[in-house]
Amino acid sequence: MFTDEAQVSVSIQSSWRKSQQSSQESRGCQTRAIHSTETGVQTCSSVVSSTQTELQDHVTTQFLQDPHNMLHLPGLNDFLRQIEAPVIRELVRNAKSHAFDGFQVNWEEHNQMVLCLHQLQHPRALEQDLHVTSVSWSCTGAVIACAYGRMAEGDWSNDKSYICTWNIDHGGLNPKQADLVIDVPTPVTALCCHPKHPALMTGGLYSGEVIVWDTSQSTDPVVAQTGMSADSHREPVCQVTWVPLQNKGEFGVLSACSGGRILLWTVSAEQGKCVLKVAFALVQQQVLSKNISFKGQGTSPVGVTSLDLSPWDPDTFLVGSEGGLLLRCSLSSQTPAAVPSECLSVPLRAPAVFSFRPGSGPVHSIHCSPFHRNLFLSAGTDGLAHLHSLLQTNPLRSIRVSDTYVFKVQWSPTRPLLFAAATGQGEVQIFDLSRRSLRPAATIDPGGVGHAATCLAFNCQNPGLLAVGKTNGTVGVWKLSTDLTEQIPTESHLLEQIANQVAE
Repeated sequence: MFTDEAQVSVSIQSSWRKSQQSSQESRGCQTRAIHSTETGVQTCSSVVSSTQTELQDHVTTQFLQDPHNMLHLPGLNDFLRQIEAPVIRELVRNAKSHAFDGFQVNWEEHNQMVLCLHQLQHPRALEQDLHVTSVSWSCTGAVIACAYGRMAEGDWSNDKSYICTWNIDHGGLNPKQADLVIDVPTPVTALCCHPKHPALMTGGLYSGEVIVWDTSQSTDPVVAQTGMSADSHREPVCQVTWVPLQNKGEFGVLSACSGGRILLWTVSAEQGKCVLKVAFALVQQQVLSKNISFKGQGTSPVGVTSLDLSPWDPDTFLVGSEGGLLLRCSLSSQTPAAVPSECLSVPLRAPAVFSFRPGSGPVHSIHCSPFHRNLFLSAGTDGLAHLHSLLQTNPLRSIRVSDTYVFKVQWSPTRPLLFAAATGQGEVQIFDLSRRSLRPAATIDPGGVGHAATCLAFNCQNPGLLAVGKTNGTVGVWKLSTDLTEQIPTESHLLEQIANQVAE
């Protein structure tokens, strides 16, 4: 029914495709480069305006055009004649008045006279109930050093003590943690920083030793020490200070003790010890003037309690004693002391050259004026601050500071008539001698009833800072206002007037 059959295929080519391919063409084009530019503009507006008043008064116009016609103004001559007599009378009164002498206008806002910046303390010293016995600023004024010990210790003490330093300029100051703590075997009774080297300081111990430390050495800061030799003190050292030697740039250490010995040491860092150079001894028969009576035996030693060098004369130093004696002494004295030299390597000399009127008790502090070569202050158990002249026996002035002891008195490094005194009541009184009133110009009361202010120190590089040490183991750093640091115009003249006074 169905069969396979092969058919022949037929193909027909498209004429349309060929016609389209033959009509195609290729074309191309490109646009020109487009140039772009950015510009900015800003307008500024300004306004200028002016005004001028018209002169309405013919007389005023004539005066401005010719100032010499001022006296021809109506009524002016009559007014001047009327006020001439009272004005001249008041000018004469003002010229004779002293009501505003020393007054200086202060256009700044009134600031607080004193302001506490820091209360520094060492925890281990507080645990041992140690007192701050001495404070001293470094020569750069950045570091405050304090010594710990005990005031008026009746029995021999072997308690361990410390010397602590704080860098006040350091941003990370910790008041309860000192930057450097030096362990000392016995209580420290005196401390003094080097006047030229910021890392050196010297101190005196309760055992009688004198030591020099270098705070830049972390392992062993002890540079030199006297040890317990025959040349060293046998009583507690009451004061130490640096003394310029004959060799330029070199300093020795002058120390004094309650046994009447004043010793001058040279520091030998190579040998690690202080070498005795000159030794002085104070004996009553060699220090008393003919017009001064003093109870005691002639050959008895004079116990030294305070000492200060004159900044004007390198040969002169002042000494205060337990019995109230106040003496002017010479470092170059060759007078033999009226006591045997015993085992000392150098002979003892008598340094006293002049005696001032004795006080009623021990002289705890002496300080020479940095502004006048003949003036100095002294203070002690009588509660008074005495202003003395080197040229007179009696004091020029005596100012009541406290009802108790005065442990320290010091002149301001910038104000010739201003000084501060640390009292047994715990206060620091600041007096200004340019004032007529004898009341303190300012009072620093750190608080802590029953804790005496044992020491103080002005910062010579930054006069606005005052350090105060107390028996509660704290050191207060106080900021003083400009009224207490800036010198008034007539201050030096007033100081000269006081120095030329005759003591009563």
